[in-house]
Amino acid sequence: MNAYLNMELLRFTTAGSVDDGKSTLIGRLLFDTKSIFEDQLNQVKKSSDRKGLANPDLSLFTDGLKDERDQGITIDVAYRYFSTPKRKFIIADTPGHIQYTRNMITGASTANCALILIDARHGVVEQTCRHAIIASLLQIPHLIVCVNKMDLVNYQEDTFQKTKKDFERFSSKLDVTDIRFIPISALIGDNVTKRSEKMAWYEGSTLLYCLENLHIRSDHNHIDCRFPVQTVIRPKTKAYHDFRGYAGRIAGGVFKPGDEITILPSGFTSKIKTIDTLDGPLNEAFAPMSVTIQLTDDVDVSRGDMLVRSNNQADLNQDIEIMMCWLHNQEPNPKAKYIIRHTTSEAKAIIKNVRYKLDVNTLHRNIENLNIGMNDLARIQLRTTKPLLTDSYRKNRTTGSIILIDENTYETVAAGMII
Repeated sequence: MNAYLNMELLRFTTAGSVDDGKSTLIGRLLFDTKSIFEDQLNQVKKSSDRKGLANPDLSLFTDGLKDERDQGITIDVAYRYFSTPKRKFIIADTPGHIQYTRNMITGASTANCALILIDARHGVVEQTCRHAIIASLLQIPHLIVCVNKMDLVNYQEDTFQKTKKDFERFSSKLDVTDIRFIPISALIGDNVTKRSEKMAWYEGSTLLYCLENLHIRSDHNHIDCRFPVQTVIRPKTKAYHDFRGYAGRIAGGVFKPGDEITILPSGFTSKIKTIDTLDGPLNEAFAPMSVTIQLTDDVDVSRGDMLVRSNNQADLNQDIEIMMCWLHNQEPNPKAKYIIRHTTSEAKAIIKNVRYKLDVNTLHRNIENLNIGMNDLARIQLRTTKPLLTDSYRKNRTTGSIILIDENTYETVAAGMII
């Protein structure tokens, strides 16, 4: 059991144009890794029989909403979990339609990797470019481009190579360093979990092997030490009468007992006494581990404070520039106050200025029409009621991201990346 809990976790998202086979691919991964419950399998078999299909419709394993099953499309973000002996996985199956762009941003915000599916018959299309741009904006470290439905183009190498070259030409403008290409057929299973005998010309690995062996330990920022305090632990029991620990998840860097740290925003300094976990004390801890840190000095630390290295501190700002995705069907009100949540800190904020809207198809900056609607990406300036401890999103995806909440309805109305 402990071995399973300690297995490395890979989060990945799927993206692509409508009917490119995203749900079928996820269904294939779940089916081939035996991650389907018997009752789920029976239900999908019954649905497939009603449609007159010879084999189970694998896409039904992820299209959980009734509207999706009726229409055969993905609307919501469907999260699925599976594991192999090497690694655990969380999949976010995101919609392909343009009106659900916000759903892709939601699903991709914590992903280590994005699978971008391309229909081999159609090649690189507008939606392919849109999703690749969003993956780049979200700083997803790894892209795997799956050229799907190779069975419908007779497994031709030329078709795969043309699609690969077209995507490489486009992606050269993006901020993505690790891009891999795999020719697959999600429906039949070619190169998904098993190598395809029909594509002997392809010498690379299968998709599952690639996912199992993708190096993700360097994806976190291990240079800039950031520890947002989530809660203060004071047991006040006989055995731990004087215990005072600060619990949270490390957002960046490596912490060790004896390290000199600064508590922000107060500026007090101290040293790390111990780093504790449920399994016992540690000699070092790093992102994204959840730990409890004790300090050598009895200083005032509370939720929302951040422990950093004294010579490497986060920025303290009340005016914050973000690239925002608007998630709500009502446009933002410039005079309204929103709740802003950033790591473990919370404040009120107003939209002070809209710099421009971003066209996710061309990366063109629109400075003329600044009316923001659902799914729009825009660069805005926020003014907060108290300073927040921030890094740029490019530097740290945890300390560089925020969400905005309507203070009346408590609906999440926007997600943002700090610039």
